Amino acid sequence: MSDILEIIKARDPGEKEFHQAVQEVVETVQPVLDRNPEYRHAKILERIAEPRRVIMFRVPWMDDSGEIHINRGFRVQMNSALGPFKGGLRFHPSVNLSILKFLAFEQVFKNALTTLSMGGAKGGSDFDPKGKSDNEVMRFCQAFMTELSRHIGPNIDIPAGDIGVGAREVGYLFGAYKRISNEFTGVITGKGLGWGGSLVRPEATGYGCVYFAAEMLAVQNESLKGKTCLVSGAGNVAQYTVEKIIELGGKVVTLSDSSGYIYDDEGIDKDKLAFVMRLKNIRRGRIKEYVDKYSESVYTEVDNTLDYNPLWNHKADCAFPSATQNEINEKDAQNLVNNGVKLVGEGANMPSTPEAIDIFLDNNLLYASGKAANAGGVAVSGLEMAQNSMRLIWPKEEVDSRLRIIMKSIHQSCLDAAAEYSVPGNYMAGANIAGFVKVVNAMLDQGLI
Repeated sequence: MSDILEIIKARDPGEKEFHQAVQEVVETVQPVLDRNPEYRHAKILERIAEPRRVIMFRVPWMDDSGEIHINRGFRVQMNSALGPFKGGLRFHPSVNLSILKFLAFEQVFKNALTTLSMGGAKGGSDFDPKGKSDNEVMRFCQAFMTELSRHIGPNIDIPAGDIGVGAREVGYLFGAYKRISNEFTGVITGKGLGWGGSLVRPEATGYGCVYFAAEMLAVQNESLKGKTCLVSGAGNVAQYTVEKIIELGGKVVTLSDSSGYIYDDEGIDKDKLAFVMRLKNIRRGRIKEYVDKYSESVYTEVDNTLDYNPLWNHKADCAFPSATQNEINEKDAQNLVNNGVKLVGEGANMPSTPEAIDIFLDNNLLYASGKAANAGGVAVSGLEMAQNSMRLIWPKEEVDSRLRIIMKSIHQSCLDAAAEYSVPGNYMAGANIAGFVKVVNAMLDQGLI
């Protein structure tokens, strides 16, 4: 195992996020390789960790004052053994090749778990939509799609939204693709309901994460009712995680953005959540404005001198990291354990460092890694693709029911795989193994390509 990791690190130096993602999978699937020596002979790890192709391109665009800017665009098409490439686009200054390769690698196994026919990919740009006018965002999206359109299609690669790519950006990207290709086709998911989108798509990642957590608790003869929950982030995933926790009887006391976090001991109810949604989705304001409206709450500004995040240092039963990668470090994980947290459900992609995960597992927390817990978003993207192919829209109840069935199936797949390979109850290992076996078997069936 160490030889493979060393080869990858030597070949891709400096890509720490990608190395971290690969190491997690390699370490947990070793029992699978031991039981199936043909996987080693076929060099399956080496093949699965290498992208099918990486596309990198310049994106020139002009701002409202006439100044020209150059950003960098990416698309990492990782693996298509199970279906066309599928994965989001992220617009954020932090975007680089390492982050997108890690996200694409994770996406391969996450998509495999959904039971739908989708491969894995990821893409985006270091463009920052914050503070930009609608016209500036439109011009950027059109320039970005001018190049990306050459490499995607409804049977090739179907992007979606991610951080920095919401309804506005998806609309501009789809419009640009339609103009370039001269066809109206379901090449992007997360579209508006009036032109090919799916009900429950905005809610899907957050809802799915909570559904998965509810399944884990049900195995312990418990539920979310009465549970105090910590949620990070204040974007799409966090908002709908909060909404579903409230619906199932839980109490959420935190939300955050890049400036800081709020703690509301009374709990974030439906009215407070509606305020947050207006604040973040329409006004694009900062979470600190929450305390101006609800004076019983407390706002804590980000302090980069601390080696822990105080959001994770409150008494609670459950934690749902829903902001970004590696937001929970070793000290944060220990604080969660010390404060009574028994369940961690990852709404974000890889929000916990390896050291944090070790603490969760060593303390027998119910830990659901993002591959399983946040697969609801891409699952409903897959359902959107199916609806596009049939030229129809399913009612909300049907989509939500299918989402819940998929999350229940993913939960059971994780439990079954973990039990089969002698790590019962380890959801992280179970998710990695179940996804890995499905992808690898498809790769072997299709030959050396």
